[in-house]
Amino acid sequence: MPRVKGGTVTRKRRKKVIKLAKGYYGSKHTLYKVANQAVMKSGMYAYRDRRNKKRVFRKLWITRINAAARMNGLSYSRLMHGLKLAGIDVNRKMLADIAVTDAKAFAQFADAAKKSFK
Repeated sequence: MPRVKGGTVTRKRRKKVIKLAKGYYGSKHTLYKVANQAVMKSGMYAYRDRRNKKRVFRKLWITRINAAARMNGLSYSRLMHGLKLAGIDVNRKMLADIAVTDAKAFAQFADAAKKSFK
């Protein structure tokens, strides 16, 4: 059986990695071995941080809702519990947006939450 040289396949794989490493600092964007390590590590960071981004945004929304709730005489947890008792189903993303853009509408949510306790 004749020997098969894998030159084209190897070159294609290496070019793919070098292309992914474009813009990296130093030899990370030119040398295959170093570039491959950098691409693998950056892929791990990207995978991890796609999940972390969801956590970070939820924290931001909760912080904004809490600030607006305290301006209306409630804590975050009391507001959310009151909204649940009142049967108002608004997700945190929308509630945070309302808190930032429309204070009057948020005040109505806060009043509804306060009334549900009585």
